[in-house]
Amino acid sequence: MVKKLVYHWKSWWRSLHKNNYFIIKLGVSVLLVGLAFKLVYNRSSDFPPVSDAPFLESTQVISQENTDQIPPKEYGTESMDSEGKCSIFSGEWVPHKEEPLYTYQSCSFIEDHQNCMKNGRPDTGYLYWKWKPHGCELPQPDLGRFLDLMRNKHWAFIGDSISRNHVQSFLCVLSTVEKATEVYHDETYRFRRWVFPSYNFTVSIIWSPFLAKAAIFEDINGVSTSEIQLHLDILDKNWTELYKSLDYMIFSGGKWFSKTAIYYENNNVLGCHHCSKGNFTDIGFNFAYRKVIRNVFDYIIGSKPKGTIFFRTSTPDHFEGGEWFSGGTCKRDVPIKEGEFELNELDKILHDVEVEEFEKISVKASENGVNFRLFDVHPLSLLRPDGHPGPYRFYQPFAKDQNATVINDCLHWCLPGPIDSWNDLLMEMIING
Repeated sequence: MVKKLVYHWKSWWRSLHKNNYFIIKLGVSVLLVGLAFKLVYNRSSDFPPVSDAPFLESTQVISQENTDQIPPKEYGTESMDSEGKCSIFSGEWVPHKEEPLYTYQSCSFIEDHQNCMKNGRPDTGYLYWKWKPHGCELPQPDLGRFLDLMRNKHWAFIGDSISRNHVQSFLCVLSTVEKATEVYHDETYRFRRWVFPSYNFTVSIIWSPFLAKAAIFEDINGVSTSEIQLHLDILDKNWTELYKSLDYMIFSGGKWFSKTAIYYENNNVLGCHHCSKGNFTDIGFNFAYRKVIRNVFDYIIGSKPKGTIFFRTSTPDHFEGGEWFSGGTCKRDVPIKEGEFELNELDKILHDVEVEEFEKISVKASENGVNFRLFDVHPLSLLRPDGHPGPYRFYQPFAKDQNATVINDCLHWCLPGPIDSWNDLLMEMIING
């Protein structure tokens, strides 16, 4: 069953003034009608619409007219889903005294660039917060039970370096029960596979930053020598060839679409984004992203997969005072409340496209018996500008010079850190539906 997750619902209540017996009777009647309407409304509402380098090129946001697009919607603190149940994606971060489940000393899966504690980040306050949904409790997942449910299963994380960031967190958390063993990696370490031997539970990371066929011309530091060639109508065989063998998948996309690219359809140039060479029409990355996401969703629904599929929404960055290339930093050391950080236009467009397209396909997925769920970590991630490596992407960046100029990473997440809460949500959706 498709979970339509909503997070911008506003409740309202109108008090009645009781002046005499007639008005009381009238008031009670109105109240009963109002309650009935509210119950109906709650049950029928819909939600609104690595490169190993962690950074992105500067980008121009080109908006294009799209007659098939759902009107723009605002996103905020919707606390109930379409079935009137508590939405685990709407809430706030609250203080949490317990120690993290793991550290860089106990988990060997943490990539150097996200190893904030080892790299010398001096504050630790960002580790002691827990996500609390509005109106319900999010229990600490029973990791042993989760692994039992995953016995003889294969799970794949499909996407870019944020997916890699997430799989490392996933492995670290589960390795507090049993340590995973790596059984495969390619030469670039972008395609990797681990097994939890006692459970025969396989976890893979599949590098597919566009989810579609793409020729990428950049080095390990993200420096491009030519425009990306992106085929909007051809899905990436890196994941489609493995698709039928997977029991659980969590797809994601987003940030890479802001890079300079030439777009192809039927092997002909359709247009481009942020291109300076050739006589191409700049049709904007939002057009390309919507096209690819729609093709991915159609493929998923049409293929009737055997397992459960999640689409994770893109996560916002928290650069302040500039971008990564112009002195931007992320110096905050505590979570924020809603409205205290302005979402940039790029992140808003990406999230709009993702939620709108999922809303369009969700009914069809349900009709086809496809267990397809939206994993909307965007709003809770927006509230954690304190959870990024910042300058501690590098080992001891200020050891030689306290005033050194260091490029900040305000996109990826420290491990341990806020991204560990994504696993709490994911496991809750698996264990308790």
